[in-house]
Amino acid sequence: MKVVLFCGGFGTRLREHSETIPKPMVDVGYRPIIWHLMRYYAHFGHKDFILCLGYRGDYIKNYFLNYNECLSNNFVLSNGGRTVHLYNNDIEDWRISFIDTGLQHNIGERLMAVKPYLEGEKMFMANYADGLSDLDLNQYLDRFEQSDKTASFLCVQPSQSFHVVSVGDGSLVESIAPATQSDLWINGGFFAFKQEIFDYIESGEELVVEPFQRLIAQKQLVGYRNPGFWACMDTLKEKMMFDEMYNKGEMPWAVWQSKSKAQQDSRLASRPSFYTVPSGSSYIGLNN
Repeated sequence: MKVVLFCGGFGTRLREHSETIPKPMVDVGYRPIIWHLMRYYAHFGHKDFILCLGYRGDYIKNYFLNYNECLSNNFVLSNGGRTVHLYNNDIEDWRISFIDTGLQHNIGERLMAVKPYLEGEKMFMANYADGLSDLDLNQYLDRFEQSDKTASFLCVQPSQSFHVVSVGDGSLVESIAPATQSDLWINGGFFAFKQEIFDYIESGEELVVEPFQRLIAQKQLVGYRNPGFWACMDTLKEKMMFDEMYNKGEMPWAVWQSKSKAQQDSRLASRPSFYTVPSGSSYIGLNN
């Protein structure tokens, strides 16, 4: 199933971190947040990505064109540094389409711009490319298919540290509680769509505004509540939160790690049997 990633916005609330790096390319550890998200989808077998480019699309293209497998994989350096033997690979079996969807376009317009690249797809997924979750994707997609609806999105509780206030008659405060302890749910992205979604979007419309209202009116939109981890990188404070979690090794979104570690330990316990990758590559690696 194809995965559409919206990565063309300006990310103005993260400008205090960087004026030039597009938000999906802000690092969490060794890799940008968009890589962590793609690695998440790949773990569930979805490795065909469509990147909706806009602001600094060149930065994103260059990152993947010059991708360095060594940064997040174990390897052996030999022959005076001229040969690199990889124990495992990240993106070898990924297919990534880089599509310019305009500098100023909103999410709805970007989705419409990649419609030709989704022909033949009965279902596809989409994501804002700035948030991570431990969502059980298989269960989520199964429930969406069973619902027989046109669109689904992830409902999450806000991770920000604000308080929800209830005010009654006479402006008397009836309750105040952290947002994480309230029954407040927000749009967390992680969309799943059927082809019919394009029938609900008109020219220039933002995806979750007019199109979603039409879906609601036709009872074609379902929300999936995820009580587990979800967080997005909107501000420098959230960037620092992700960095702290990574440094502590507390990464609930990294659902691929247990499998990868088991494979890696098995390989390291045996003698490496290297294979040669296609001509022009700088690396030699082990089959995954």
